[in-house]
Amino acid sequence: MGFERQTQRSVRSWFAFYLALLLSVGIRALAEIRYSIPEEVQDGTVVGNVAKDLGLDVTSLIGRRFRVVSESKDAFFEVNQNNGALYVHKKIDREELCHGSGACLMELKVIVENPLEIHYLVVEITDVNDHSPNFPETEQIFQIFEQTLPGRRFQLHTARDPDAGINSIRTYTLTLNDHFEVDIRQSDEDKIPFLVLKKSLDREQKNKHTLLVTAVDGGKPPKSGTLNISIIVLDSNDNRPMFSQETYQIALQENVPIGTSVFRMNATDPDEGANGEIEYSLGKTLKKKVYDIFELNKLTGEIIVKGVVDYEENEVYKLDVEASDKGTPPLTGECRVIIKIKDVNDNPPEIEVTSLSNTVSEDLKPGTVISLISVRDKDSGVNGKIISSVTSDVPFELKPSYKENIYSVVTKDFLDREKVSYYEITIKATDCGEPPLSTFKTLNIHISDVNDNRPQFSQNPLQFYLVENNIAGNSIFSVSATDNDTNDNAAISYHIVREGIQNDIMTFLNINSDNGHITALKSFDFETLKTFQFQVVASDSGTPSLSSNVTVNVFILDQNDNAPVILYPVSSNGSAEGVEEIPRNVNAGHLVTKVRAYDADIGYNGWLLFSLQEVTDHSLFGLDRYTGRIRTLRSFTETDEAEHKLVILVKDNGNVSLSATATVMVKVVEPKEAFAASDVKSATKDDEDSNVTFYLMITLGSVSTLFLISIIVLIAMQCSKSTEYTSKYLQETNYDGTLCHSIQYRSGEKRYMLVGPRMSVGSTIVPGSHANTLMLPDRRTPGEYLD
Repeated sequence: MGFERQTQRSVRSWFAFYLALLLSVGIRALAEIRYSIPEEVQDGTVVGNVAKDLGLDVTSLIGRRFRVVSESKDAFFEVNQNNGALYVHKKIDREELCHGSGACLMELKVIVENPLEIHYLVVEITDVNDHSPNFPETEQIFQIFEQTLPGRRFQLHTARDPDAGINSIRTYTLTLNDHFEVDIRQSDEDKIPFLVLKKSLDREQKNKHTLLVTAVDGGKPPKSGTLNISIIVLDSNDNRPMFSQETYQIALQENVPIGTSVFRMNATDPDEGANGEIEYSLGKTLKKKVYDIFELNKLTGEIIVKGVVDYEENEVYKLDVEASDKGTPPLTGECRVIIKIKDVNDNPPEIEVTSLSNTVSEDLKPGTVISLISVRDKDSGVNGKIISSVTSDVPFELKPSYKENIYSVVTKDFLDREKVSYYEITIKATDCGEPPLSTFKTLNIHISDVNDNRPQFSQNPLQFYLVENNIAGNSIFSVSATDNDTNDNAAISYHIVREGIQNDIMTFLNINSDNGHITALKSFDFETLKTFQFQVVASDSGTPSLSSNVTVNVFILDQNDNAPVILYPVSSNGSAEGVEEIPRNVNAGHLVTKVRAYDADIGYNGWLLFSLQEVTDHSLFGLDRYTGRIRTLRSFTETDEAEHKLVILVKDNGNVSLSATATVMVKVVEPKEAFAASDVKSATKDDEDSNVTFYLMITLGSVSTLFLISIIVLIAMQCSKSTEYTSKYLQETNYDGTLCHSIQYRSGEKRYMLVGPRMSVGSTIVPGSHANTLMLPDRRTPGEYLD
């Protein structure tokens, strides 16, 4: 019996030493406390008790001082030094402090002295409906023609309300009428009102309408603002100008002097005033040359020559003339003027493209014909003799044909679309007159693609990091390849290589063949799977198709999806409850019991903190927030209760903390009773203790063996490590807690270890990993992986 108890004490001492060793290198993390108050609260309003929320009791505040530090120059908050309560020191106006409709947050630092601690507070200032909607102007005027069709929209002034959320503007209303209604368009966070015409206006019946627009916010009670609307109805123009005839024909000799008057237009409009005043203009769809040669006086209707008139260029000009009044809206009348040009001899050469391949393949051989051209000159003799050539620096040349003035354009070098995809071939034709006249012609040649480039990935292999518990069926990441070809030759499709891979993970992966988006048909669990690898092939749509592949390494990242599990105390029915008996004569610091818990997550997600959620007497018991040990804070007195209830909250350190609770009932007994109860317990559980001792001895032996093997391996690695692999220890000052797991990844020539709050000396933090990834020197042979 004594040997078994001694063995149990040895096991406990070994575990206590091991846990203390882990805690000795930990760094305490500072929690963030959040409060919420409405704006414009009175001075002295209590926001919350900082000391209580930090787990400090009243007796521990003696001699300590609180100080609030804020980024704002105004000191809006103070802390009561007696009870640790945070209260409003100065009236807060949310609209002055935070502009916009988003959350109004004030970040504070609470500095606690003796000993020095820094804690972070976030106070949210909620909105109060203390402003009414307000329009920038009191009145808005619109002028609308009586023939305006229903459905026409007119933008109204937008009201402004500095309040946020439900207290901002909710709707606009319009006084009841037959012709107009109000419509609201949502733009970002603003509601823009529009006045919509729902029935045509009649100026002869009513030439002015007066309306009232009201902006209403969503407060309780709601507040509002008004805008006066005045609608002025304008008269319409209902007669169009008319010409005396639809077509006019005129003869004109080429090369007439610039400024010569060709013809004077005349149109009439029976309307009066601006509706009867006429302006003339040329049609908008005429050839550009017409505008270069002729101009039309918009007031008199006179057609004047302003450019050179050439018979050989064009023997007939057709001018569309419009006559428009000045009504609102204006009405127009049209006629056509046909100007026939009489010939004079002055012709330059002409180039005609009889056949042209605008698009040619890049794999053409030199000497391939891409175009046939002919040149001619309407003049005769020497003035009609033509010399042609290619003037631009391009891989094309002219080859004369068997017939005079007929040429073929052929390739004189190999083409490469990836270098030059477009050419402009300039052909010059010059006659032999004095002075010689020349003509230029440009051929636009596009080079079509041939599938001579395979898809390329930006890097190989690719590495992706995926947070566990992804939504099944959603895209988790994507791969992308590029192809220097175009069209179908660059149309890339993707697929996952599944042949020969004995991995069930591949059956849960799908890839969009068009865009490379990879979806997972299952949700991954970090605690089950840490990493996997597969290959993606990118193929173009050319004939024949070209392809390339890439290796994809996927690393699963941990998420806080496991709540802490209470290991001790656990009652017979499985609940986290236990009863501890202690003698009444124990001194301060006596170890009552230790709450043990486990979290399956890693890093911060698995780092557990213990706190007293409920205790009958704060002065009697204390809880170590890191180890879960419950100790007495003082000796018991005759007036202390004989039974105490302690509720311990165990929570992890994830972004959204998960927690569990354990209940410990502490019974205070007289020393003799405690010894007697202890003897009875020992007598009734001898067999059970023997089994527990046996299992503890096996566990101790296994853990010790693994620990010794780890030490030997680490020493061997350190001895074999060369100088270039010497790592530096980078400590993150904000990292503390208990390390629960460490996971190692391998990628290429580097190893990655995901760790919790503690990091082993000799590990190096990879830049950009946020202290969650360690890179270890890789001294293994290729193909060797971590277990």
